[in-house]
Parts: sequence; C-alpha cells; structure tokens
Amino acid sequence: RNKYNTAAMVLLPHRVRLTIIIISYFLPLNHAKAITAFLVRSSIMDAPAKMPRAATRAATTTRMPAASCFPNSISSHSFSLSAVSSDYKNGSIKVTRQKGGTEQEYDLSYRIHNPMRLSSQQAAPLLVLHGGPGVPSDYLYPLSEVVPYRSIVFFDQLGCGRSPVNDDSSDAEDADPDIFSIDLSLDDLELLIHKLGLRQFHLYGQSFGGILAFEYLKRISEGKSNFDDSKCLSVILSSTPTNVSQVETTANQLMSSLKDEDDDESTLTERFRVEHQCRTLERPQPLLDAYNHAGTVWRGTESISDWEAVQPAADAARMPSAMVLRGEHDFVTEDCVEEWKSHFNHNFVRLKVLQGCSHHGLLENGKMYGDLVDSFLSEYD
Repeated sequence: RNKYNTAAMVLLPHRVRLTIIIISYFLPLNHAKAITAFLVRSSIMDAPAKMPRAATRAATTTRMPAASCFPNSISSHSFSLSAVSSDYKNGSIKVTRQKGGTEQEYDLSYRIHNPMRLSSQQAAPLLVLHGGPGVPSDYLYPLSEVVPYRSIVFFDQLGCGRSPVNDDSSDAEDADPDIFSIDLSLDDLELLIHKLGLRQFHLYGQSFGGILAFEYLKRISEGKSNFDDSKCLSVILSSTPTNVSQVETTANQLMSSLKDEDDDESTLTERFRVEHQCRTLERPQPLLDAYNHAGTVWRGTESISDWEAVQPAADAARMPSAMVLRGEHDFVTEDCVEEWKSHFNHNFVRLKVLQGCSHHGLLENGKMYGDLVDSFLSEYD
C-alpha cells in the first residue's frame, strides 16, 4: 500500500491524505487506487471530477453474471424515494398543443438528480426517458442510487405522472388524444434539452422510452431537429423492441405458454409479471408508484402498435454509439432486439443480456445494472 506515497500526496491537504491512508487499509487494492486517483485529481485541480468506478467488470461479454433475481429466491427490492432523491431539483417547462383550434400550454415536469453536476466536463449528465407510453419516471428513480456520481435528468412525458393534461392530475376526461404522438413527444424532448441547456449528454430509454430515444437520434442525424446546440454522446436502449407488433405477439405467446402450464386465469397476470416483467416476490415500490400515476389516454403498446424502427436516411450523420440491454427472461426477447444492429447507421451497437432478470433489470439487480450502465457511459464521456 506504500504505492500511494507519491509526490502528488505532498500537494494534498492533510485531511485528504489521511482519507487516502484509511482507504488504502480498508478497501481492496483496486478500489483504493481508483478512489485515491479521484481524490488526488479533485484536490489538485480544485474542480469537480468524475468519481471513477472502481473494480467494475469491463462490458465486453454478451451475458452478465447470474443475478439472484429468480422467483421465490429473492425478497422484493424496495428503494426509498428519500434515498434516491436526497440531492435533486424539481422544475417544469411549458409545452404547447393545438387543441380545439387554439394553442394550449401544459406543464412538463422534470427532476434532476445531482443538479450541480449538470454541466460536468468529466461525467456528462444522463437524460432518462421512461416507458409506457404513459408510465411515469418513478420506477427509474433508482438509477440515481446505482449511478450516484452523475447528474441524471428524469421527466414525465405529457399525460402522466407530474405532467398531467388536467388540473386534477388525470387525463381520463381528455377528449383529444391527438395531443399525444411520438413526434409531439420528440418536440417536447428537444425543448426540454434546450431549456435545460444540455450541451452534451448521454441518453437512456427504457422500453417505450428507448423508442423515443432512437427516434430522437434519428431526427438529429437527419438534420430535422428544431435546435442544434446539443450533442448526444451515447445511448442506452433498455428492453426496447425494434417492432411493437412483434413484441405484442411474443408477449401473447408467452402468456399462452403460462396458461398451458396452469389454466387458472385469476393468477395469470401475476405469473406473467413474476416470470417476464419483474422477477421479485412483490412489486417494488418504485414500480407501484409509477403505475399509480400512469396516464389513461395515451397508454400502452396499443397506442403505438404500428411502430417499427427504420434506419436513418443514407445521407444522415452518424448516430451515437449504442448499448441495447434486455433481461434473460424479458418478454422483449432476443428476436425482438436483434435487429437493432441494422437500424443504427454504424457498427457500434452492443447487445447485452442481464442473466436472471426480465423487463425491469434495474429493480431486480440494481448493482449489476448500474455497473453496466456506468461503465458504458464512462467510455463516452
């Protein structure tokens, strides 16, 4: 452990040197080295620095280590909102829709974890797109626990969660579903990026959120953006199919298989959940919170049933490098994601399988999920 007694130590405050000595004795060597490097760099430069992720497995294999996330062998993971939101900022922007011949404004609400690091040059912020459509960001808040040192921007898409279209927080009475579409959601996303001043960022989309992420990057690469003052460094698509009709068919087949095993329809939905959606004994609280605040008009795959991914135009600019995640038992099966490599206009697309997990790997094995996400993002900072 004497390797830490370098010339740089002389430049450090006594308190920092003492911290490094303690770290070197109580942590494994590779952990201590990484954290020491962070302390030295931060103290000498006197500037925010990215905390290195020590002892994280390089993301080079196609299957992750087995997770303890099988039914009847794991207790439900419960993330407390206070734990994931101890350092955050809430806000909203105004978005517009044409409704009844007039332009109407709505609040699009966002939450920023680690807002002081939003402009970090060492670790670019992560912009998170939730799924559904219509299932708000609550179930993705645990990302701030497993990727704690980076600024993370969450927002609820219009019509759900904290971005309702009615004052009573419900869009059930809205008579104009035409105010919802993928293109309009992309307009909202672009405006949010512009209003927050995100010059460079990473993009993450879970399930339907991955569809929005891909369509946003496609719009940018084809030069159709409303703004040109931001740069996406990389993108993660988590449990996102390339064809909605295909994944609906696959999910129905999986449901039928469960019914063949046991024709008790009263338990069918829960059995499907435990096998293919979230393999925990109980539904994690963040997922319950999201469902309790879900939208009611633009909701579920039936709202986007005709969508399928199409590669950008031949003259489009190169899209960011991508990682595509799915759970081993995900209803978004291998067949549903294998075409992603042909839909990006480059060869830098990784397909990763979270062994032992299903559709909500973040809630099933947060540490494994966070290590993989953080490792990938760090490559492109």
